[in-house]
Amino acid sequence: MVSNLAGGGQPHHGVEPGSQLGALETYAAQAHGYLSVGGDQLGQLPGLLRPMVLESWLRSVRGGVDPMDDGDGRGLRGADLERYRDAHAIAAVMPLVDKLLLRDATSTGLIVVVADQFGRVLSVHGNADRVQAAAEAGLREGNDLSERRVGTNAIGLVVRTGRAAWIHGPEHFLHRMHQITGAAAPVHDPDGRLVGVLMIAGGVRVARPEILALVKAAATAAEMDLLLAAVRSGQDRRGRTDAPAPERLGLEVLGLGQPQLTVAGERVPLSQRHAEILLLLAEHTEGLSADHLALLLDDADLDNATIRAAMSRLRSVVGSNVFGSRPYRLRVPIATDVEALRAALDSGDVDTAVRLYAGPVLPRSTAPGVIDIRDELRVRLRTAVLRSGDASVLSRWTAGAEGRDDAAAWAAYRATVDRESPLYAQIEAKIRVLDRRMGADATQLQRFDS
Repeated sequence: MVSNLAGGGQPHHGVEPGSQLGALETYAAQAHGYLSVGGDQLGQLPGLLRPMVLESWLRSVRGGVDPMDDGDGRGLRGADLERYRDAHAIAAVMPLVDKLLLRDATSTGLIVVVADQFGRVLSVHGNADRVQAAAEAGLREGNDLSERRVGTNAIGLVVRTGRAAWIHGPEHFLHRMHQITGAAAPVHDPDGRLVGVLMIAGGVRVARPEILALVKAAATAAEMDLLLAAVRSGQDRRGRTDAPAPERLGLEVLGLGQPQLTVAGERVPLSQRHAEILLLLAEHTEGLSADHLALLLDDADLDNATIRAAMSRLRSVVGSNVFGSRPYRLRVPIATDVEALRAALDSGDVDTAVRLYAGPVLPRSTAPGVIDIRDELRVRLRTAVLRSGDASVLSRWTAGAEGRDDAAAWAAYRATVDRESPLYAQIEAKIRVLDRRMGADATQLQRFDS
């Protein structure tokens, strides 16, 4: 049944999923040949394995992992696993993971694996046959997939490096995992600590760039959910004398509400200017000089003294160690709702993107840099909505402020509805209203011109 999972590809260090898979498999097979005679020459054979994979293989060799190991009887099972899983922090975001990943997995033949911060599999979801095939390959609930235990695999690499990873077929250190292609991404708690790993595994369909983007988008959304859960539970780690400095921030700038920053579990209202600065620094991870930041904030070209004063006030809100200077840059990772929406669009998940879109980016802002972000995001989202041909997506878009008077969106929505249904008549009536309004506007403009 393992063959039910065959296929794959991955994008790391310049290798895009789906590209050069045949060559990747050939080189990995050659590397396994060297491994079978001791593995001493692996480090002297550049090019057979991608650098990250080679480093992992070498660690696996040094750690004494047997590539022919086919036993998985040492996992956590039964009631012990259930108690551990139910009490784990990742359980709080499972409803969101279910909405973003699990519901589609069963229908598409892919599986979703949820692991803890150590690489232990908490749950495996998908079609029963695929789940069974995954279990035979080693992706069984309760199993330890850490690199030290089973060698190179996507979940183990995420745990080891803290970064999203793809592993395809024979790139796995264990032979029994060669039928698996997996894309995995880390989930962090509000303080930046790894709390779990999400992975999609399956066949050739996993070997696409949008699969990794989808997993990363789900992980980012889960992190935002954990931040909001911390707020709702009343956590206030900043008020405790033993609390560490915040290691991760959350920024919400979509919609008409006041911009919000989440710091160590506390949701802090932001002024318009502070939200603009944080968003611009989050978008420019390389940093911004005072002059460049001034241009992005105001066409009038703010002077450096004004920028320094604004940064000083912002430090009093978020902490003195959050920013570097010369250039101004973020020292702390920041998860933004803009980033989450972009990730959903990158993955092709238009439904999630529309759900995340609470409104324009800082709609009251006149900062040139913010206007560019706002326009880029809205155009990308609207284009994706119109191209989706999805009735539920178009329904949600036309029900919102952005799409309420969007004639093209209403026309696209009409095309998805049965002509005999009452809904079709309602949409048709709305389109006629918009057409009349546009005609009246055009007539008024002609009178003004004359």
